Amino acid sequence: MIEGILGKKIGMTEYFLDNGNAVVATVIEAGPCFVIQKKTTEKDGYEAVQIGFLEVKPQRVNKPMLGHFKKAGVAPLRHIAEFAAGGDEYNPGDEIKADVFEEGEIVDVVGTSKGKGFAGVMKRHHFSGQPASHGGMAHRRAGGIGSATYPARVWKGQRMAGHLGNERVTMQGLTVFKVDAERNLIVIKGSVPGPNGGLVTIKRTSKGGRTSAAA
Repeated sequence: MIEGILGKKIGMTEYFLDNGNAVVATVIEAGPCFVIQKKTTEKDGYEAVQIGFLEVKPQRVNKPMLGHFKKAGVAPLRHIAEFAAGGDEYNPGDEIKADVFEEGEIVDVVGTSKGKGFAGVMKRHHFSGQPASHGGMAHRRAGGIGSATYPARVWKGQRMAGHLGNERVTMQGLTVFKVDAERNLIVIKGSVPGPNGGLVTIKRTSKGGRTSAAA
């Protein structure tokens, strides 16, 4: 069984559990993905499959990649990723749909967070700020960033103002509420990184275990 699949975030909604409680959920278009290349232990030293997602015009793909897709017998694809998969279950040209996951399964979702540009320390690192009255002029400033004669430098990792967002984020331990194999849709508990329409990776959790949809 393949470890994961590529998808596109559709948006957020409410999902009603069997006990009537409403919880926040995210709808993801998971696939269809197509197998482009198969890695084997004999040739590559490990077992995996390379898959692609979202068809793209041939004019937008360079010649080496066009040949790569043609060899696999699939149309040019925009996004490519590699996932662990053993055995002879998948071969180049095979289609992988959302039904590789089951309802109640635990997954990790990886995406790129929304970029928010340059942000100060209160927004970026949740600093509490400095006195807002009594003549103070440093309301939202960070304050001191160093020490004294020693170490006479700024510590590595010092929290300061800077670019916020637009980075790879992983949400772990999310429950799959529903799988619609016909429309390649997966409903997942909670939120996932990125904007609507953003590329996400759904993979079996690294934490292990399963749970019911009512969890």
